[in-house]
Amino acid sequence: MTQRVGIGFDAHRFTPDRPLVLGTVRIDHPEGLAGHSDGDVLAHAIVDALLGAAGLGDIGTHFPSSDSRWKDAESGLFLRHAASAAREAGYRITGVDATVVCEAPRIEPYRETIRDALRALLGAEAVGVKATTTDGMGFTGRGEGIAALAVALLESA
Repeated sequence: MTQRVGIGFDAHRFTPDRPLVLGTVRIDHPEGLAGHSDGDVLAHAIVDALLGAAGLGDIGTHFPSSDSRWKDAESGLFLRHAASAAREAGYRITGVDATVVCEAPRIEPYRETIRDALRALLGAEAVGVKATTTDGMGFTGRGEGIAALAVALLESA
């Protein structure tokens, strides 16, 4: 059995003209995240972790921002694609763990809903979602945006 690990990261600034979506779940917040697709930093970090672990490039390779087909696309599509691509490459998703970095909004009220949505989209039971702040430091600390980190563990099928 072969195990592969991938790491993903994404960050976007807040923008007032769209809803906030994290892990494919709409979050109550006055601003959303700017991005070519829906700006879902959590989903995007997980996509990169999965694709990286499977040796299949990154989100920009599969869904380039230069392609208008992906303008305002829902990131659930990206997650399903990454999970399917990993399986087609001969791997199963053993686990995914992710951290959202922001001062606001609070992630705790949405954590289980996000985990359930991600588990369903990825076909994986072991999905962790955590949140932290940077204690006022940097762009997330100033409330300018949100960042997310993710790690994925794949095993050969």
